[in-house]
Amino acid sequence: MLIGVGLGPGSPELLTLKAVETLKKSHKVYVPGRLAADLVAPYAKAEILDFPMLTDYNVLNEIWTKNAELIAEEARHNLVSFGLIGDPNFFSTFTHLKRVMNRLYPDIETSTIPGISSITSFASRADVEIDASFEVSDGSQKGYKIVLKATRPLEIIGSMKNEGYKRFMFAQRLFMEDEVIIKELEDIPEKGNYFSIVFGQK
Repeated sequence: MLIGVGLGPGSPELLTLKAVETLKKSHKVYVPGRLAADLVAPYAKAEILDFPMLTDYNVLNEIWTKNAELIAEEARHNLVSFGLIGDPNFFSTFTHLKRVMNRLYPDIETSTIPGISSITSFASRADVEIDASFEVSDGSQKGYKIVLKATRPLEIIGSMKNEGYKRFMFAQRLFMEDEVIIKELEDIPEKGNYFSIVFGQK
């Protein structure tokens, strides 16, 4: 199994308990750079893999494939972690690695442990309060939308369809005992609660 472990914004004090626990029990830990290796060091010895910041997709794909092959040898029979700065699901090296792993090695399970992202880190350090809808962009075309407090999920999905979104998920009470995650549109309920989220992808 391969787990993408979010290490937070760079402070050793901002790793989650779950991240520390997973790093300690991992058979092998990989990281994409020295800063991540330093954060992991108190809990595990990490191997740094090369993920250069290039724009040539063919070269990048070769590198991702090579790294995926290396990780697959360990992850097929052991717990392997990939530790990275921030959160593994937002603008992350792990996203690309996970896609290659799922394509080449579908027998190896992958999952993630969230970390404090640059988005929430910024709000904290800049003393910014956000209590209305906001947009996050890296300059690329918008392809996702997340709606919080989705008490009327089907109505929200109807509006999102008009905006060009095609794939939807519904989640409620995440990481709580009665957590709900629905990935099939026909199974999404008409009503949600305060802790409900609708996710849309173009």
